Amino acid sequence: MSDEFLKLLAESERTLDQGFAHLPPNPATPLGPAASAILQQVATRLHDNYPYAHPLYAGQMLKPPHPIARAAYTLAMSVNPNNHALDGGRASSAMEIEAIAALAKMFHWPQHLGHLSSGGTFANLEALWVAGQLAHTEDGTPKAIAASDQAHYTHSRISGVLGLPFISVPSDEHGRMDLTILEALLNADKIGTVVVTLGTTAIGSVDPLDRIVALQEKYKFRIHVDAAYGGYFTLAANLSSETRAAFDAIPHADSIVIDPHKHGLQPYGCGCILFRDPAVGRLYKHDSPYTYFSSRDLHLGEISLECSRAGASAVALWATQQLLPYTPGGAFAQGLEAGHTAALKLHQRLKESPHFISPASPPQLDILFWAVRAANPEASSRLAQLIFDEAAKRDLHLALAKLPLRFFPQDSWQNSPQAEPDATVTCLRSVLMKPEHLLWLDQIGQRLDTAALTAIGSIPR
Repeated sequence: MSDEFLKLLAESERTLDQGFAHLPPNPATPLGPAASAILQQVATRLHDNYPYAHPLYAGQMLKPPHPIARAAYTLAMSVNPNNHALDGGRASSAMEIEAIAALAKMFHWPQHLGHLSSGGTFANLEALWVAGQLAHTEDGTPKAIAASDQAHYTHSRISGVLGLPFISVPSDEHGRMDLTILEALLNADKIGTVVVTLGTTAIGSVDPLDRIVALQEKYKFRIHVDAAYGGYFTLAANLSSETRAAFDAIPHADSIVIDPHKHGLQPYGCGCILFRDPAVGRLYKHDSPYTYFSSRDLHLGEISLECSRAGASAVALWATQQLLPYTPGGAFAQGLEAGHTAALKLHQRLKESPHFISPASPPQLDILFWAVRAANPEASSRLAQLIFDEAAKRDLHLALAKLPLRFFPQDSWQNSPQAEPDATVTCLRSVLMKPEHLLWLDQIGQRLDTAALTAIGSIPR
């Protein structure tokens, strides 16, 4: 933590304290030597983590929060506001409404209803809860939720919690929803909501939302866009034409989920649910005998399934948006573009490597995956684990993923059971979501090559 960060935080704390200076003194709880010793233990125990903020961490979907988000969150915790009701967080609730409006504007929604949540899982739950109440047969039976087999697993789990039927739609060789199969299912009139994933968490694939919107005009179903990971890429100017078309169709969706704690530079947990039609707010209506009395203005708990929610999350997001607005071509958008460029460059390097097998299609966002060249998928999977371990010894932290063989060219292995639809291989996977990854590509590539040579050389001939 830099001296500049601590100085700015101390100055802001003094300004915050002045707002309550008229109150009688209330001595702060002393910390003392015992607290100091405990915090030293905390700091030491936190060493037992991967270096998530460093560019050599290129594994899971973990992006460090921006310093202004950390500072604003810490500052807000001096008040510890609760954004359920205005009784618990007037200022932070107002900031949340403004932050939500900025997200809706990014998706070209002039009207909307939405709020922050603890994360994408709960935000998706709210979207499907609303869908289940609005999409049903004439006799009131809820219609099914449909999502790709590459969609996040929580959609099927949430559907079960809500008592809604769920249909898994197979994906194509690029990991995108197979629209031929989807249309056949829609023709049976059992699907009420299609979950369209713009950036799957495994491989970053983008379902063709533009073409699904065309199907919606024919079959009349709700569209929920799960853009928890990929939503901010709507600002990126360097997407392929196919990916761009999907993002440009977002304004036609009925609901959107996006996670500011992924690409939005926020601390956990900060998700967001947006509805295009504000009238869905009627579905949330409830009475509380002890809240919502301090003001006639909207209390966010009146449009949320969650009750207590950290107001500090709203304050941190609002502050970050002021520093880095959601402007195409701006600094925030350029950071997204850098991650996508890094993924494209690493994909090309892997294609040229004698050690690895890459999918034919380049990454659509900033996630890429690759297999290890071997006689068969089993040997490839074993080598992937060895390379993963060897890379970590060199401070390069990747991820592993078990993925279908159909994501790779058919001649990738000499002895491959690719005729089996469920056949998989363990792959190496990387999420290059830090802008700095573009500058560190040579370091990443060199360490990966060294790890591969070491792992392959350790296999008995």
